[in-house]
Amino acid sequence: MMMSQHYTKVSRGEYRCQDRSGPSVSTVTFPESVPKLTGPSRCSLWPWGLHGQIYNGPCLGSRKPDQPYEWLSYKQVAELSECIGSALIQKGFKTAPDQFIGIFAQNRPEWVIIEQGCFAYSMVIVPLYDTLGNEAITYIVNKAELSLVFVDKPEKAKLLLEGVENKLIPGLKIIVVMDAYGSELVERGQRCGVEVTSMKAMEDLGRANRRKPKPPAPEDLAVICFTSGTTGNPKGAMVTHRNIVSDCSAFVKATENTVNPCPDDTLISFLPLAHMFERVVECVMLCHGAKIGFFQGDIRLLMDDLKVLQPTVFPVVPRLLNRMFDRIFGQANTTLKRWLLDFASKRKEAELRSGIIRNNSLWDRLIFHKVQSSLGGRVRLMVTGAAPVSATVLTFLRAALGCQFYEGYGQTECTAGCCLTMPGDWTAGHVGAPMPCNLIKLVDVEEMNYMAAEGEGEVCVKGPNVFQGYLKDPAKTAEALDKDGWLHTGDIGKWLPNGTLKIIDRKKHIFKLAQGEYIAPEKIENIYMRSEPVAQVFVHGESLQAFLIAIVVPDVETLCSWAQKRGFEGSFEELCRNKDVKKAILEDMVRLGKDSGLKPFEQVKGITLHPELFSIDNGLLTPTMKAKRPELRNYFRSQIDDLYSTIKV
Repeated sequence: MMMSQHYTKVSRGEYRCQDRSGPSVSTVTFPESVPKLTGPSRCSLWPWGLHGQIYNGPCLGSRKPDQPYEWLSYKQVAELSECIGSALIQKGFKTAPDQFIGIFAQNRPEWVIIEQGCFAYSMVIVPLYDTLGNEAITYIVNKAELSLVFVDKPEKAKLLLEGVENKLIPGLKIIVVMDAYGSELVERGQRCGVEVTSMKAMEDLGRANRRKPKPPAPEDLAVICFTSGTTGNPKGAMVTHRNIVSDCSAFVKATENTVNPCPDDTLISFLPLAHMFERVVECVMLCHGAKIGFFQGDIRLLMDDLKVLQPTVFPVVPRLLNRMFDRIFGQANTTLKRWLLDFASKRKEAELRSGIIRNNSLWDRLIFHKVQSSLGGRVRLMVTGAAPVSATVLTFLRAALGCQFYEGYGQTECTAGCCLTMPGDWTAGHVGAPMPCNLIKLVDVEEMNYMAAEGEGEVCVKGPNVFQGYLKDPAKTAEALDKDGWLHTGDIGKWLPNGTLKIIDRKKHIFKLAQGEYIAPEKIENIYMRSEPVAQVFVHGESLQAFLIAIVVPDVETLCSWAQKRGFEGSFEELCRNKDVKKAILEDMVRLGKDSGLKPFEQVKGITLHPELFSIDNGLLTPTMKAKRPELRNYFRSQIDDLYSTIKV
């Protein structure tokens, strides 16, 4: 991948890095001016010194259980990447931006090595991931016409071979396995015409047949990132090198006076590399010579990895922040502890409002030191994105952790980010201002009464970070990109007086009730989720019905104590079956809805309590934790029908 730093031209096609302080303004605004590195043995991503020598600090780290991290240097990673790329060429693959290579693996050093090996020779990566499900994986392998897929574990190789054996993925010819495997896997592959080989064998093949890198042009494809939609098959977003460099450069530019990534930084990599959020963060780290340490692959061991790695950069998603918030307050189990925690957080929040961020105050030493130490004690930058985070949780954790804490907004189609918190503005409840690489406008959504003239409407994005369309899907591309190049996100935004954007609704899932009123269920669900005993909510309505109902999953950690305070006794399952508990939860939800300004027709009239969480495993959530509304409707059909038949309004 091309660099986003400042260069001086030496000769035609040759550029030299003059400093590593961040991109120039022209890089951000006019990405076509970003130079393409060329020359012998030059991978196109790596940081360069003043004399054109590749930086050789630690690059990628991993660890075994109860062991310290072991590191590969930048030179080692660059060499291994070129070996993998050379091996692909030796196997007959083209050095061209229409050559697709699959990666089906968890985050680990090999993931980045393969990615950079493909980029060094202008090939395109197509990430796959477990939570897509077997059917979607088969669909992607066929849609992208993948003939070679790198996998981390033999089990994934077996899954792909099963598809070949059943003639579901006839085009697959080579599987490269990172971990050790037995001879039976090779024999099984031979029987169905698939070569099974090891990562080590590919490295050796490439080392014996080294080829000169052929770096990509800015407009060349870098990745086909398949997004898991709430309906239908995944869509393959075509993302170019210019898209990625623009988004990375914009982040560095927007935060240049506060973040300043450097070789002393260490990133903990645990968010899926198959998604653009993590990919962009790692690109920024690599362009600045920082270290990337991978988690062990088990999210339950993440806290142990954090303590050993002691990262300085920690990208997160809201569900992790919510767990941190709940754990901190769960440990404040006496009135005195809770009072001290509230008092300390209010003092730190007052500093935040003044623009002060620190972790060395009296309150840090007395109250928050333990929280900071649990993350390794060195975190100086956190970035959250991928889903909304509550203002309460974000403000508290900004105060408790005492580090730069940015919230971003975007989607795969604009290469992860299009809005970002501005340095110094540590207020919550918005997603920041537009990033330097793109424009944002709001357009009317008349059927939902959102008008751009009033500062509300669908969020549309235009700029060099906006993707090229969906792979082999002109109809879906036309839905997302209009004739003027604006990406229509489907999110409803509102401009706040300070110039920041607040996401207030979602256009995609609106429906009409019998009386003709439009309903945006996600807005209602977000309000009801604030109810203390509620973990998840699915709000449902039908065009032949005049009111809404909901399926509610109570919070297993809070329901019992919440019910006890109201005189209800019993186990979690017993409380879920208790009609009086159900009535009390509904009353609390309706109260919150009224306080938040929901109209009477937007309030649910009845609920059913369901004891099991919606999850990826039971097929009710996408891999990015969004509700699969059609699946939820089908799954709860009998409960929905029962509610509509028994409620009289």
